[in-house]
Amino acid sequence: MTADDSFSRLDDDDYPAYTMGRAAEMLGTTQGFLRAIGEARLITPLRSGGGHRRYSRYQLRIAARARELVDQGTPIEAACRIVILEDQLEEAQRINAEYRKAAEAENPTTADSG
Repeated sequence: MTADDSFSRLDDDDYPAYTMGRAAEMLGTTQGFLRAIGEARLITPLRSGGGHRRYSRYQLRIAARARELVDQGTPIEAACRIVILEDQLEEAQRINAEYRKAAEAENPTTADSG
């Protein structure tokens, strides 16, 4: 691996760079919370060669949103389901916007007449 490869991983939201302890510290929560959202299948951390959980920045953002909901009194299972649905909605909206943009590029007169 070259130095360029190592540095490019720093920008990768999906690179599992954080240990469980560091992730819990960054989120201001416990390792038990991270295990609980893993058991609820909100996030699935990757495992290091030694079997230790590793989290990506994307997973930490998802966990932080779940923690917000739990801190507001939402049960953990419900919080996880809400976060999953929010994530799915965001993805569907992104795809819909791409389709709309492609349709407008194919037929610009239809977009202007609406």
